[in-house]
Amino acid sequence: MAEDEFKTIDNYKMYASQVFEFAIEKEIITKNPMDGVKIPKREDQFIVVQSKEGEKRNFWEKAEIKKFLEIVKTNYPFSDYCMFHLFIYTGARKGEVLALNRNDIDFKNKTLRLNKTLYYDKDNGYMFLTSKTFASRRLISLDDTTLGLLRKLIAGQNNGNVTHIHLKDDPNKDKLLFSRFDGHPLRIAYPNDKLDEIIRIYNLHSITVHGLRHTHASLLFEAGATIKEVQERLGHSDIKMTMNIYTHVTKTVKELTASRFEKFMESNDEVTEPEDALHEQNK
Repeated sequence: MAEDEFKTIDNYKMYASQVFEFAIEKEIITKNPMDGVKIPKREDQFIVVQSKEGEKRNFWEKAEIKKFLEIVKTNYPFSDYCMFHLFIYTGARKGEVLALNRNDIDFKNKTLRLNKTLYYDKDNGYMFLTSKTFASRRLISLDDTTLGLLRKLIAGQNNGNVTHIHLKDDPNKDKLLFSRFDGHPLRIAYPNDKLDEIIRIYNLHSITVHGLRHTHASLLFEAGATIKEVQERLGHSDIKMTMNIYTHVTKTVKELTASRFEKFMESNDEVTEPEDALHEQNK
């Protein structure tokens, strides 16, 4: 089956899910039957292939991320810097980030709600659709640096006024975090175009916006996160998707694994036999 056919089926499922979500809101039904529906994956999505030397990688190493963020911070609008920071530090999908509003941020509990995506239809224009699967609708934790950037972004949009940032009655709570000057959503292709521009101008390793999501996952693994933790943070309904990323962890992880083994073998520490340990405890 062609890739376009898979995308069409995926869209049909998304539209059907929206109908059932509306029925739930109207208390016609209590559960969305589409939550349990899984679209068959292409065979190549189940084949885990180890990265080969020279194969194009669609993610960045930590040093490349730092260089990229410094370039954006120095040479581009603050909103662009915040947008790319969110991609890298949350692993959220492009449509999820573009659909974020202020009400999705809980500064007190340090969380970000991801439950919708920005979609463009040529007949109906921009729409905010509920995320397709239960796993996609999630609450993720935010670090202090990211929260600080979001506070600054919102304060800038409020002309320096931070009074309403923590208030539930914020009159702008439904305002998009990232939008055009007139308040309309950004073009869905905007992050792609901006990323391509920066990569071209500053001669960076070429990756896609989706590659930023891959980057986040890879670095989570490098930091010691479990497969289950990464699956939940990325909103993967199928753990095989997370496993595919796990096999493409950064070269730093691979080098650290060998380094740890080498250090262990070179250490002078002796392994204590169980009987000896018990004897020591009974002294």
